[in-house]
Amino acid sequence: MRTYKSQKIDHQADYPCPCRRSGRLNPITLTEAFGCDRCQQIFVVQEDGYVMEQLSTHYPYKRAWRWTGQQWRLDQSSLNFSYPSLIVMTAFVLMAFFLLLAAIQSPQGVQAIAQILITVGVFVFLGLVFWLAARR
Repeated sequence: MRTYKSQKIDHQADYPCPCRRSGRLNPITLTEAFGCDRCQQIFVVQEDGYVMEQLSTHYPYKRAWRWTGQQWRLDQSSLNFSYPSLIVMTAFVLMAFFLLLAAIQSPQGVQAIAQILITVGVFVFLGLVFWLAARR
């Protein structure tokens, strides 16, 4: 498998648009931004000079690309992982594990398992609401 080493983006150069194959990125005069002649999107080069980021986007996460010399590659480091959601999910899994362990050991196992399933359902619903709210 070929490795694609990133090249520094030249502000005076002309590049193909990372969104569309037929568009061309041209530097916007008196700014450090690029504009596509087809899709009318505006792109800004990050401070390090290796990553180009789309300014106006409809995606919940900003899209960014790296230039390899021949083509754009989607920058995987731009996909941020949400640590609060990881903590909530870990706490949920641990809580469900310990609740099921307690239900198995209790003399009223069937009633306890029903209560646990209701509790887990509520937490799944709350987790879904939290996830939807975090996407905004």
